Amino acid sequence: MKHAGFLAGTAIALTLAGTGAASAQSGMSGLPYDARRGVFSFATGLERSLPAVVQVTTLGVSAGPTTGETEPGPVASGSGVIIDAANGILITNNHVIEGGQKFRVDMTDGRLVDATLIGADAATDIAVLKIEATGLSQVETVDSDTLRTGDLAFAVGYPLGLDQTLTMGVISGLGRSGMGDAVEDYIQTDAAVNSGNSGGPLLDSRGRLIGINTSILSGDMGGGNDGIAFAVPTRILMFVVDQIRANGSVTRGAIGATVGSLTAERAVERGLGFVRGAIVEDVMPGSPAEQAGLRRGDVITRIQNRPVANAGSVQATIGIAPTGTPIALVYLRDGRERTAQLNVETESVAPVRLGETALQAYGAGIRALVPSDGKGEDRGLIVVAVEGGSVAAGQDLRAGDLIVAVDGAVTATLADLATGLVDGGTLSVRRAGEDVEIVIPPTV
Repeated sequence: MKHAGFLAGTAIALTLAGTGAASAQSGMSGLPYDARRGVFSFATGLERSLPAVVQVTTLGVSAGPTTGETEPGPVASGSGVIIDAANGILITNNHVIEGGQKFRVDMTDGRLVDATLIGADAATDIAVLKIEATGLSQVETVDSDTLRTGDLAFAVGYPLGLDQTLTMGVISGLGRSGMGDAVEDYIQTDAAVNSGNSGGPLLDSRGRLIGINTSILSGDMGGGNDGIAFAVPTRILMFVVDQIRANGSVTRGAIGATVGSLTAERAVERGLGFVRGAIVEDVMPGSPAEQAGLRRGDVITRIQNRPVANAGSVQATIGIAPTGTPIALVYLRDGRERTAQLNVETESVAPVRLGETALQAYGAGIRALVPSDGKGEDRGLIVVAVEGGSVAAGQDLRAGDLIVAVDGAVTATLADLATGLVDGGTLSVRRAGEDVEIVIPPTV
């Protein structure tokens, strides 16, 4: 097959060269071809965007004894991309700028400028910076909903201390959300992404922005590239950026339901032949979810005509929907497929909300343990979902954790836990056979 592919490519090259194809010609017959140089190339589309890709250096003071004269030094480095040249707006990852005191931007023309942080969103790992400079370039943005698995993708950034670097691959998958229960709806690509690429753009073959590179999966302890990288799609990215620019922060949508991911054990318990979906753990009284007829135990399989992989898929769609947005759901109840239509409301700011059969506290969904959770003889309350960027996520509370006490008092019921967490508290958690303490700080 490799020889056949090589010969086919050679045949296309000879055909185009023999016909005197125009520079950067493209069409149904093959790849973009530069007849003047006699090579296939995507340079024409990509070169317009490369000047907009910058290096971002975060400056801060290292932990430990310092003096009042200590100047901030580099503590993190990544990439970024300018999306609004007229106003000097660029985006990068939250984890690139997190904890920084000052921010520096290196541009492709050699200029070095200071940047101001407008705002950041930990749940989607997006940060927005502003620079004051003239003669800036910007990328064109395209709707990530138009992407297809198999499309070519180009990652641009400043990996491993190198100058601006371009790598090519394909879109390996869409709607990826298996890395937790956060606001996840990632583009997966095999374009080489390494340390330093964080915050840089993922471009299509015409040089248009389709996502922001944010994380990789690696079997290497050093975190090297294994061909599995993830990018925040523009569908989520631009919602977050627009809110940060307008308000300095992000307000998420909600439907008043606690959802958890469908596991193999819970699928077997329900007689389901699949393990992709989100289970409704509880429905808040008077909420859009209750008004739409959702009940505890319903399994959501599609949302806005998108397949649901886990709880993160639901949170990703609802979380970026403005208040009043109609949401269409497909769910299973008693083996029958049903549909529901509901409108998104503004997420509640109350840190602790006690429902009929579940509790939402500091971004974590919690309910009583049941046999299908696979915890053996353990008793207690189980964490079924943790929203990315929430207080609970920041303190490393995880889905699957078993809460046995708060501030030393045994939590036999959800009401006990709700009372104990009103002003934060120290959770005693059992995780993989080990006892862990999680400190939940009080809200300001």
